[in-house]
Amino acid sequence: MKHIINRFLKYVTIDTQSDPNSKTTPSTEKQWYLADLLAEELEEIGMTDVTIDDNAYIMATLPSNIENKVPTIGFISHFDTSPDFSGTDVNPQIIENYDGKDIVLNSEKNIILSPDYFEDLKQYKGQTLITTDGTTLLGADDKAGITEIVTAMEYLINHPEIKHGDIRVGFTPDEEIGRGAHLFDVEKFGASWAYTMDGSQIGELEYENFNAASAKVTITGKSVHPGYAKNKMVNAISIANEFISILPPEETPQNTSGREGFFHVHHFKGEIEHAEFEMIIRDHDKGLFEKRKQLIRDIATQLNKSYNDCISIDIKDQYYNMREKVEPVFQIVEIAQAAMQAVGIKPIIKPIRGGTDGAQLSYKGLPCPNIFAGGHNFHGKYEYIPVQSMQKATEVIIKICEIVSTARPKRT
Repeated sequence: MKHIINRFLKYVTIDTQSDPNSKTTPSTEKQWYLADLLAEELEEIGMTDVTIDDNAYIMATLPSNIENKVPTIGFISHFDTSPDFSGTDVNPQIIENYDGKDIVLNSEKNIILSPDYFEDLKQYKGQTLITTDGTTLLGADDKAGITEIVTAMEYLINHPEIKHGDIRVGFTPDEEIGRGAHLFDVEKFGASWAYTMDGSQIGELEYENFNAASAKVTITGKSVHPGYAKNKMVNAISIANEFISILPPEETPQNTSGREGFFHVHHFKGEIEHAEFEMIIRDHDKGLFEKRKQLIRDIATQLNKSYNDCISIDIKDQYYNMREKVEPVFQIVEIAQAAMQAVGIKPIIKPIRGGTDGAQLSYKGLPCPNIFAGGHNFHGKYEYIPVQSMQKATEVIIKICEIVSTARPKRT
């Protein structure tokens, strides 16, 4: 436990926030600090073929210690953290033997992590938790995944009696801004399949996610003195509000769950002559996803008839549901499920209400289900992670490697 805690703390105290407005990869220079450290650490623990490319993508190999030829598998995590909340000067707090009550994250600001609000806390009574100090996010998304992968590889190196085939690991930048898999070289990685260690609570195993698109809506208005504006002023702010009001009010993130899709307006700015807002569009069902995008186009067409073509829209697909690519090789999910059960974990198989690098990698030819990393309340000051969950995730990685090593030899 102490080894995992120390490794995790080393990673999360390095600021690696990504930036959606940047055009470079990685999107922020500060991501290089952890990237370089990780490459060095992989070499130090005994990994081979350690590479870090010009865009900070890291890959390494744990060579097989068996004679049989079995599939090469991979484990992948991202080292950037979300731009949604500060990742500067992360100051983790360690709560040993959690008593099941409120945790004071910051007494000065009266920031409380309470099981009355965050009910998942109740299942970790008696465990060791790592929390924020209430002023930053923690970074368990996804530095917990990196901790687990590095620790598992180190354990396998130090315990050669545990048999395994060739194992590849990969660490990526910019996942939090949807670009983590964009420059990932699947051919170079060379795995038959992989797992992202990027889920939340212990037991999560996911192989389906949202289809995702972004939309930017821009409105051009006309400013006229309000005293003389009748039939002349075109108020871009009012039109933007009218556009948003036409969207189904019940189909928002705060009103949906499970496989239900949504529209989410997340940025808005405007004045009379110019207004714009950005939104994301999500749905697990491909047909409903296409209908959602069409609704945006139809609203724009409708309002343009009333307001003389003052609205322009830009819709871009971001990623698709990996289920389509994973189901034909469903045994890779079953292997992860068996590994969890073997180490005493009840698998929780459910759809991701979001996306991971694995979604894009699956469409690039690397089927890639998602396994829990253990954290909760990502992207904000209430983020926390039970250390025992990180331990169990590490055990799952090791057990997957062991299970795959028993696969029947390939025919030549």
